[in-house]
Amino acid sequence: MSQVLADLLYTKEHEWVLKLGNNRVRIGITDFAQSQLGDIVFVEMPETGSEITANESIGTVESVKTVSDIFTPVSGKVVLINGSLEDAPETVNSDPFGEGWMLEVEVSGDDAFEGLLSAEQYTAYTEGE
Repeated sequence: MSQVLADLLYTKEHEWVLKLGNNRVRIGITDFAQSQLGDIVFVEMPETGSEITANESIGTVESVKTVSDIFTPVSGKVVLINGSLEDAPETVNSDPFGEGWMLEVEVSGDDAFEGLLSAEQYTAYTEGE
């Protein structure tokens, strides 16, 4: 059973969103996603300062089994990248909700969180997969 944290929002593409305040969020992939991918060997993310649009691919996660797109759950401007993943991408496997976070975004738009799933909704969704 994959871990799902109650204070996060989720996507059907298996990303999570943590609201940090001041229109800023932190984004990563879920425990379910990292377990499906297997051992992660590389993470590619957008540049700091990039404008990103919700539901579009912003990078990739490469594992020994496959390459998977990272889809952004929100629109906005990338303000911070987790640079430690460059040297230690396996951190996404060992701590997907902590040190394995991927990027921080300054969110744009009043409806930024529309369509995201609660922990309960995401748990029900993954149980169906």
